[in-house]
Amino acid sequence: MNTFDPRLLDLAQDFRESLRLGVYMFRRLDPEGELTAAQLSLLSMISDGGLRVGDIAKNLGIKVPSATEQIIKLERASLVTRQPDPDDSRAVQVVITQAGTAAVESANQRRNAMVAELLQGLSNQEIEQLASALPVIAKLNSSFQN
Repeated sequence: MNTFDPRLLDLAQDFRESLRLGVYMFRRLDPEGELTAAQLSLLSMISDGGLRVGDIAKNLGIKVPSATEQIIKLERASLVTRQPDPDDSRAVQVVITQAGTAAVESANQRRNAMVAELLQGLSNQEIEQLASALPVIAKLNSSFQN
C-alpha cells in the first residue's frame, strides 16, 4: 500500500465529502415527476454518440439490469432508441433522440439557472476561487476516466 502525505489524505477526504454533498444537491435540482438525475446523466452520457448498455452501466456505477430498466423507461418516453452497433453486429447501442436532446437541454438550462442563483450568494473572490478550481477538478476527472 502507498504511503501518502497526511495532508493529501485529509484533502482527499474533504474533496470526497464535498463531491458527495454536491451530488445530493444536484439530485434535488430536478422537480418531482421529471427525469431523474440518473436518467439525465444517462442521456447526457450518450448525447455525443451511442453507447452499449454495459458501458452505460459501468459509467453510472450500476449493474446492467438496472441500466436496462432505465433505458426501457427512456425508450418508452421516446428519449432514446436502440440501434445496431456499427462495430459489432451482435450488439446494440443506445442512442439519444431529438426529444432526448431537447430534454437534456431544458434540464441543463433549468439546473444552470438554479446553480447561478446559488452562486449569487458568493463573494467575487469566492467566485474566482471556484472558477480557478474547475480546471483542476476537470484534470482529476480526466485522469480517473483514462
